[in-house]
This record gives sequence, C-alpha cells and structure tokens, in this order.
Amino acid sequence: MSIKINEIFYSIQGESSYAGYPCVFVRCTGCNLRCSYCDTQYAYEEGEHLSLDLIVQRAGGFGCRLVEITGGEPLLQDETPVLVKRLLDRGYTVLLETNGSRDIGAVDGRCVRIVDFKCPASGEAEQNDFDNCGRLTGNDEVKFVIQNRDDYLYARGIVERICREARVKIIHFSPVTDMIAPSTLAGWMLEDGVHARLGLQLHKIIWPGGQRGV
Repeated sequence: MSIKINEIFYSIQGESSYAGYPCVFVRCTGCNLRCSYCDTQYAYEEGEHLSLDLIVQRAGGFGCRLVEITGGEPLLQDETPVLVKRLLDRGYTVLLETNGSRDIGAVDGRCVRIVDFKCPASGEAEQNDFDNCGRLTGNDEVKFVIQNRDDYLYARGIVERICREARVKIIHFSPVTDMIAPSTLAGWMLEDGVHARLGLQLHKIIWPGGQRGV
C-alpha cells in the first residue's frame, strides 16, 4: 500500500487548537479543489509514492508524537485512513486536515478531523459536503477561511447549523492573509458573539514569506 506524498517535514503547528506545538506534517499530493487563495499549489501534482511503512518510519524519525496529515486533499487517496489508523495505533496524536468536500466517515474517530468548509470567495463553496456535519464528533474541529464580509456571514450561518446538528466544540475563523485584516474579522466576531475562535496562521507570522516545509 502506498500514498503519493508531496513532503514530510517537522515544524510548528500553525493552526487548529494545537497551534504552537511542534508537529510532523505529512503532505499528500493532489487536490480536487482550486481555491482562489490556495498557498500549496505545489502539492497539486508534485510528489512520489511511498509505502505506508516508509511514511510511518519517516514521520517517526523526528521524535515528535503529534502528526498532521494534510494536502492537497488527503482523502482523495483511499489508503489515507489506513495511514491514520497505523499512526494512532502507534500512540501518535493524529490531525487530519480535509477540505470539506470529502466524506470523513472512513477516518478513525480517534483522529482529530479538521474540516475546512469553503466560503464563497474561495470559488469552491458548492463543493462542501454538509453531510459531514452529522459525522463530526466532539473530538473534531471545523475551520472557515474568510476573505470578506460575505464569507463571514456565510460561515456564521453554517456555525449555527453545526451547533444544532453536531457535537463539535472547536470552530475556527481564519482571515485570508493580506486580504482582510485580522482586526476586522475580530470586530465582526465580537459584535455578533459568534461561537468560534479567531485563528491566525502562526507559521506565517514566524516565517513570513515561507512557501513550504515550514
């Protein structure tokens, strides 16, 4: 069994409730979406097929017990849930970041599944699989990347639905870098008392201009 991998690297977790912790990142190749603000276009095609055993070996070589599987879109590859389980069975804390368009049901519930539902400015909002709202658990997280006021209102409406239908406790609103000031988004959130966290991309603050492997 193998997965096409773009890169495996060790860095600081920049997003999610684990932001700030050292983390091993396993970036899968390929994505079914083309979001307007995508900062990992290099992962669309570039990569090599690695066996699951080799991926686990390389991830374990950093001596870190937190691993994020990301992309691209990792759930495009059927073997990704198997990789998640192998890492979990070895005692790793595993995060999976997925773009909101794929069924998360096959992913082990011990994994922290971070579902990044797309807002209108991404150009991909019609691809959201909202059946995932019913698949979320209290162990999972939801993220919205927000570029403007319309995106914010769209995300706020979905948060209301998530709060009705799902047990997820952690929801992130993240401003698109250089497109909306964090203070603007924070102001809207404070005004409405929205049930979400303001999430900044910590890795871009630490390493401004960094493109990959950070």
